[in-house]
Amino acid sequence: MPALSVRPHLARLALAAAASLTVVGLSAATASALPAHPSGGAAVTTPTRLSADPYTNTAAEHATEVEPDIYSHGNTLVAVFQTGRFASGGSDDTGWATSTNGGSTWQKGFMPGITTHQGGGVWSRVSDPAVAFDPKAGLWLASGLTLNGPNGPFGVTVSRSANGLTWKKPVTVAKTTGGAGFDKDWITCDTIPASPHYGNCYDEWDITSSGDQVVMSTSTNGGATWSAPQSPADTPHGLGGQPLVQPGGTVVVPFLDDNGTIRSFTSTNGGSSWNASVLVANPQVATDPGGIRSSDLPQAEEDGAGKVYVAWEDCRFRSGCSSNDIVYSGSGNGASWSAVTRVPIDPVTSGVDHFLPGFGVNPATSGATAHIGLYYYFYPNSSCTVSTCQLKVGYISSANAGSSWSTPVTLAGPMKLSRQAQAGGAFVGDYLGSAFVSGKAYSSFAVGVKPASGKKFDQGMYTAGGLTADGGEVKAAAGPVHQATARHKVIPVTRF
Repeated sequence: MPALSVRPHLARLALAAAASLTVVGLSAATASALPAHPSGGAAVTTPTRLSADPYTNTAAEHATEVEPDIYSHGNTLVAVFQTGRFASGGSDDTGWATSTNGGSTWQKGFMPGITTHQGGGVWSRVSDPAVAFDPKAGLWLASGLTLNGPNGPFGVTVSRSANGLTWKKPVTVAKTTGGAGFDKDWITCDTIPASPHYGNCYDEWDITSSGDQVVMSTSTNGGATWSAPQSPADTPHGLGGQPLVQPGGTVVVPFLDDNGTIRSFTSTNGGSSWNASVLVANPQVATDPGGIRSSDLPQAEEDGAGKVYVAWEDCRFRSGCSSNDIVYSGSGNGASWSAVTRVPIDPVTSGVDHFLPGFGVNPATSGATAHIGLYYYFYPNSSCTVSTCQLKVGYISSANAGSSWSTPVTLAGPMKLSRQAQAGGAFVGDYLGSAFVSGKAYSSFAVGVKPASGKKFDQGMYTAGGLTADGGEVKAAAGPVHQATARHKVIPVTRF
C-alpha cells in the first residue's frame, strides 16, 4: 500500500520513473464501451481527441500533450495545454483547443510567438498553461511560464485572443534576471460588471530563487500591461496558487505553502495590496503508486454567489492513510474555511486511489443547489507498481453542493504508465481543469495510448463531451482523431 507522505511536498514531484512497458492501453480510435468504474458506474462515453503534438524537436518527448486548463464564457470553451513535453521541464509550445458552440465541435492550434518552435518566439520552452476571459476587454488570456532550459532564465507571458481561435504574440508579465527562477503561474479576471474592479486580471506565480515567494501582478487594460509583482502582507512561500474573483471584487488565492499546508490570501482593493494568508487545511496525502508524478496542489473554483471551493487529494478518511480520496473545503470570504469534506467516489475500504482533481462549479448555480462537476485520475487498485498500475479518468457530480453525488463513470483508460510523458515519473500534468457550459461540465485531459510502430508516445488531449450535474451525459460530437506522429529516463526534481 502507498505510504503516508511525511516529507516536503516538492519531493513528491521527484519520484523516479521505472522500466518501460509493452502492454497496450486504450486505442485512440476505439468506439467500444469503456470499462465500468470500480464502484459500479458504467462508462457512458467514448473520449474524443482534440489535439496531437506536431513537433519533432529531438530534445523533447514526442508525441506528448499534458497539463490542461479549461475555461468557459458564454458558449465558448477554451482549453490550453503543454505540447511536446521535455523530461527536464516545459514543452515545445502551448496548444489550444476551442469550441465556440458549447462543445459540439472543436478547433485546435498552437500559440504563436512564445517559443522558437512556433511563430518566431524567443523562448525555447513554455509550461504551466492557464486560461481566463476578460469580458470588459472582450479577450481570452492564456498565461504561461516561459523558460530557456531547466535552469532558466524564466518568464511569465500572456497570449491574448478575441475569439479563442486567433492568438496574438504574447505580452511579457515578468522575467528573471541573474539567477532568479519562476514557477507555477495562474491567471483569472474579474468578470462581474457590478464589481468595482471589473475587468482587472490577476496573474500569480512564485519566485523559486527566493524560497518560492508567492507574488501577484495585476492588469487593468486587458492584459496589455502588468503591474510590478508584489507579495501578500506575510510574504508567504509556496506554489500552485489559483486566484478567483468573487462578485464584489474580492480576489481569493488558495495555494500550497512550502510547509505542505494549503493556505489562502485575499485582496479587496483590486490588487493594490494583498492581505496576509490564512490556513485552509493540512493535507494528509498518500504517495500515489507507480512513480506517477502527482501532488497535493490545490484546485480552486467558485459558485455564482462567490463561495470558493478548494479541492485536493487526501488520505485522511482511509484506514492507515492507505490511498487518496478527492476532498474539498469551502469559504464565502477566503478568510474562514469549512471542515474537510470527502467526495464519496468509492468506499473508503475499496483501495481505489484518486488524484489530480478537476473540480468545476456551474457559475449559474450557488448555495445549496450549486452544481459541481469533478473530473479526476484514478487507479482501481492502489496496490500496484509501475508495471501493473492501470491509470483511468473518472467523473462524478453533485446537483446540491455536495450533499449527494451521482454514480461515478469512467471516461478513459486503462492506460499504462509507460504511455505517458516521463517527467519525474509518468506525467499527465500537475493539475486538471473543469468548466461549465449550459449546465454541462467539460474538461480536457491527457490520454496516452499505444503509439504507432517505431514511435515512443502517442499522448494527446481528449474530451468526453458535456456531463450534467446528475451524471447524465451528452456525447461529444464526432471529431477527428489526430494520429500522432510519433523518453523514458530517471531525472531529478522537476517542478515546472
